[in-house]
Amino acid sequence: MNRWRAALPLILLVLAGIVLFASGSLDQLSPHQLVAHQAELHVQIAGHPWLTRLAFIGLLTLTVATGIPGTIVVILAGGFAFGVVDATLCSSVGLTLGSLVLYLASRYAFGPGSRQPPAFVARLRHGFERHPVSYTLFLRFVPVVPFGGVTVALAWLRCPLWLFLGASWLGGTVSLIFETSIGAGLGDAMAMSRSDSFGIALFMHREVLLPLGAIALLALLPLLIERITRRHRQGTRHID
Repeated sequence: MNRWRAALPLILLVLAGIVLFASGSLDQLSPHQLVAHQAELHVQIAGHPWLTRLAFIGLLTLTVATGIPGTIVVILAGGFAFGVVDATLCSSVGLTLGSLVLYLASRYAFGPGSRQPPAFVARLRHGFERHPVSYTLFLRFVPVVPFGGVTVALAWLRCPLWLFLGASWLGGTVSLIFETSIGAGLGDAMAMSRSDSFGIALFMHREVLLPLGAIALLALLPLLIERITRRHRQGTRHID
């Protein structure tokens, strides 16, 4: 009974995510829908600047806290609607708050973490125990591992709260700059092409290609670090 009570907040978050995902609400933030209703969207933002931004922060907080895969859709929609600067600031708040909620619920559910960790967490344990600060920052900077998955893993590893919040805010914001730039770039590309249609040609514009390339480079960062580390180990063995 105590175990189920401890897991209740995490279970409620998972159920909320399932309901949100199954409701189809995130479909309204797809590029096709944003393009079709961009005039109405901008009118709403101009008429209710604070309310629309708070609603966006709340939606992103919910999607991050529940760990559903629609987070990137919300972030891109924010860049499309608010522009790079405003969207990055709002997304940073929502991402940090959502991560904190998921972290606290997971840590409460896992307790002292004495049980055998899942395979995903076990693979991260060695690096975290050797270099907790640098490894946590690395996991947040590199957009390869799902953000929610890293949050749950760090909660199981009992990452200190100050380190978790700092890494989540810093690493998440760096990724957000590029992700919101893609959303904003789509809006700029449509304005330049003077077209309401959504197609692959929009991704060929510089405003979209550059942040996409930056994210691709971040995704390749683990391979580069692994290759450099491997050469360093091989050089050390050769000297010995």
